[in-house]
Amino acid sequence: MRLDKFIIKSTDLSKPEITSLLRSGAVAVNGEVIRNEVTQVHENNRITLHGKTLTARASRYIMMHKPLDTICSNVDETYPSLLNYLDVEKSSDLHFVGRLDADTTGLVLVTDDGRWSYNIITPKKQCAKVYRVQLRDDVTDDVTSRFFHGVQLQGEVSLTLPAILDIVNPREVLLTITEGKFHQVKRMFAAVGNRVVGLHREKIGDVSLDIDLGTWRFLTAHEIQSFSK
Repeated sequence: MRLDKFIIKSTDLSKPEITSLLRSGAVAVNGEVIRNEVTQVHENNRITLHGKTLTARASRYIMMHKPLDTICSNVDETYPSLLNYLDVEKSSDLHFVGRLDADTTGLVLVTDDGRWSYNIITPKKQCAKVYRVQLRDDVTDDVTSRFFHGVQLQGEVSLTLPAILDIVNPREVLLTITEGKFHQVKRMFAAVGNRVVGLHREKIGDVSLDIDLGTWRFLTAHEIQSFSK
C-alpha cells in the first residue's frame, strides 16, 4: 500500500494535509523519515506521525447494484456518481473495482483495498464476469462457437479470450467473459453484426448480485476471500 493511502486510512487528514506533513518530515516508517508519498508500506511496518504510531482502519468491501444513468466515478460528471447511493464515512477513499457504463446496470464492487481489487481486475487472474445482454437482433446459431474461439474487436490485434454464451431466448443471452477490455461486450456483439440494447452485470467471480436496484451491502468474509483463490 502507498504511504499516503495508509495515512488516509489511519487519520481524518486530507490528501493535501498529508502531503504537507510528509514534506515536513513528520512521518517515519520503522524509525526512518519518509517524505515520498508513493513509498510502499506494509501492515507490519511501524508508521508514525509526530512520533505517534498509526493504525489503519479495516478495509471495506462493498457490493452495489448500479442503476441506469449513474457513473462509476468518485465525482459527479455528466451523470451522478454511483457513490451518491453509498452511505459510509470517507467514501472518497473508495474506488471501483472495474467500471460499468452509464447505460449499464448491475453488480459493482467497491473497496479501499488496492491489492484486493488488483487480484480481480488483473488479466492474469482471468476473473469471470457474467452479463445479461439484451440484443437488437436475434442471436445467430454460430455466435456461441465464435465467442468461444475468440472474435476480432475493432482496433485490437489479438482475438478475445474464450467466452461462454448461454442463450435465454433469441434476443437475450448470458455472456461470461474473463477480460475487461473497453466496452468489450458491446464490441463483441458488434463484431458479429449485432447490437447490445441492454446490459446488466449479474456476477463477478463467485459473487452474485442479490440486492435491490440502487442499494448496497458489505461483502461477507467468504465473498471477500473468494477472490484470493
